[in-house]
Amino acid sequence: MSNRGPISSFIKHHFRHFNAATLVEAAEAYEKHLASGGKMFLTLAGAMSTAELGVSLAEMIRQGKVHGISCTGANLEEDVFNLVAHDFYERVPHWRDLRPEDEQALLDRHMNRVTDTCIPEEEAMRRIESVILKEWTRADQEGERYFPHQFFYRILQSSEFQKSFQIDKKDSWLFAAMEKNLPIFVPGWEDSTLGNMYAGHCISGDVKNVHTVRTGIEYMTELAHWYTETAKGSSIGFFQIAGGIAGDFPICVVPMLRQDLEREDTPLWGYFCQISDSTTSYGSYSGAIPNEKITWEKLSIHTPKYVIESDASIVAPLMFAYLLGW
Repeated sequence: MSNRGPISSFIKHHFRHFNAATLVEAAEAYEKHLASGGKMFLTLAGAMSTAELGVSLAEMIRQGKVHGISCTGANLEEDVFNLVAHDFYERVPHWRDLRPEDEQALLDRHMNRVTDTCIPEEEAMRRIESVILKEWTRADQEGERYFPHQFFYRILQSSEFQKSFQIDKKDSWLFAAMEKNLPIFVPGWEDSTLGNMYAGHCISGDVKNVHTVRTGIEYMTELAHWYTETAKGSSIGFFQIAGGIAGDFPICVVPMLRQDLEREDTPLWGYFCQISDSTTSYGSYSGAIPNEKITWEKLSIHTPKYVIESDASIVAPLMFAYLLGW
């Protein structure tokens, strides 16, 4: 990209060594991968939606620089929580100094803390629960089944629901994904606020068929189909924000296809970058260096590999800005 804006020009001039240099190298390799006709798969762990990563990620999606996403259930729902309840969020700049009594006071006010940000239960979580419960029960009664992200896509398409937005929808990555009908995979969705609520509604009998929301193994089979079809025409890169199930689940689709299904012509991931603050490595997946993935037949010895050891809430927007030419 020849014409760069002030942010990417600053990065190019000043980020010359260490993690800063890796950021530039990874971004340039990302550009090269796309320019050669490749696709990019992004994984989203941590609390990136509450960190409002959508401000930059949404534009990445709109400009066709992200072609599939794996995210935690929390990131899926928290982008929508912020979309409809942003005005009720509270920042806690002194969060490191909170006593247990201060935390209890937040609980008493139904404010759920994520580091320096409190999500309001009534305005965010319960509000979305009431909206999406109608979709769950309707699908349940009609014998239909959808993935978690598809239920979100359905409510985001509602013009009535859009009237409740408290931020510009251009800053919602999930809204951008919905507009593109982007393939999303949400492993371990039950480990989320709405996943817990769904289990509760199954227990109470509001939802009769627990399988009305498709999860887990079905997501893997869908991912296997998506990877197989996409890889026919493009090399697929893997851009990982943090670690955990959001990253480990989708990257495993390649060895599953190659080893378990014996489709040995399935190509390995064609690019790999991880933004990580995990210690390398006491057995954790998040702290595993890329070369370890060679032994699991996820990456090849020729795959461009990068690890940026830093805070994803700082690095990801900078890298996206570079890729967008801002």
